[in-house]
Amino acid sequence: MKRLFLSLSVFSVLVLFSCKEKASSKIESSNVEVAAERDAASKSLPVMEFDKIEHDFGSIDQNAPQETIFTFTNTGDAPLIITDAKSSCGCTIPEFPKNTPIAPGEKGEMLVKFNGSGQNQVTKTITVTANTSKGTETLRIKAFVTPKGAGPVGPVK
Repeated sequence: MKRLFLSLSVFSVLVLFSCKEKASSKIESSNVEVAAERDAASKSLPVMEFDKIEHDFGSIDQNAPQETIFTFTNTGDAPLIITDAKSSCGCTIPEFPKNTPIAPGEKGEMLVKFNGSGQNQVTKTITVTANTSKGTETLRIKAFVTPKGAGPVGPVK
């Protein structure tokens, strides 16, 4: 037991005192400049601003296809790249410029198709994944879906 303790003590002393060189003497100034430029560039992010984040189709007939366009602008200072857009169900399909850089100040469009399924008040969400600081943006569509063969809504006289 004493040999084990003595061996561990000697080993730990060697490890602690073997690093006598100063870490600051190993730093190269050219690497510091490159790192500073890289850090400054990483602070430049795109910002995705939509003209609207919700669209109301109003009252529609059941299974009547609908479309709307969400227009957005890159108001940031780096290229915007949309990597994905998913809807909350299969009845809503977003079409977008996938992996296409959108320069600062430029506009883009996202077409959202809704097949008109469901009944009564329907709300669907589209989650847009992009290289923004938030990472995702959420859009909504809503409609009042009137079932086929249904009479007028309201009191009957």
